[in-house]
Amino acid sequence: MVSADVSTEVMPQPAGAAFCLDVRALELTDERFYQLCRDNRELRLELTSRGELIVMGPTSSDTGRRNSELNYQLREWAKRDGTGECFDSSAGFTLPNGAKVSPDASWVRREHYEALTQEERETFAPLCPDFVVELRSKSDSLKLLQAKMREYVEQGARLGWLIDPVTKTVYVYRPQQEVETLRDPQTIAGDPVLPGFVLRLEEIW
Repeated sequence: MVSADVSTEVMPQPAGAAFCLDVRALELTDERFYQLCRDNRELRLELTSRGELIVMGPTSSDTGRRNSELNYQLREWAKRDGTGECFDSSAGFTLPNGAKVSPDASWVRREHYEALTQEERETFAPLCPDFVVELRSKSDSLKLLQAKMREYVEQGARLGWLIDPVTKTVYVYRPQQEVETLRDPQTIAGDPVLPGFVLRLEEIW
């Protein structure tokens, strides 16, 4: 268990966060952060590249239902496709800039995942997923979620979807391209990054 003096300065709340703490004084190593997550399994913890600890409690039942459907559809496609591995919101990744994140859904090409050692797979895998999805809940700040999506793309994601059931809008992120905004789409295709994957949004709205 990590023990030290923690600053209780309240930071601007990141997406989905109950609160955010400046823990730079703790100098959390990868091992300490991983243990902190194991000691607090009821919480979803992330660490920004600036050393801020993001603490998120359980989601609402409706958000959980949507996230379950999202991951089911992605997993169903990934098993048929066979070129990569998909992950739910309990999986953590360490981005190249040091941030430790847990997207609501993600997918990694098989060769990228198999290049990791077994030890790396058993902690917060040191890579950015090729595909990431964030699902907005009513309590989430859209602006902060959009900043998070930009970070994913800057750190190596080839495709990102920010799904906002509040306004029935999907924001599509790709490297070196303008963000595409889709209003009330019924489906969205993952080509060419996820060839043949089509997310049915009527089951998520």
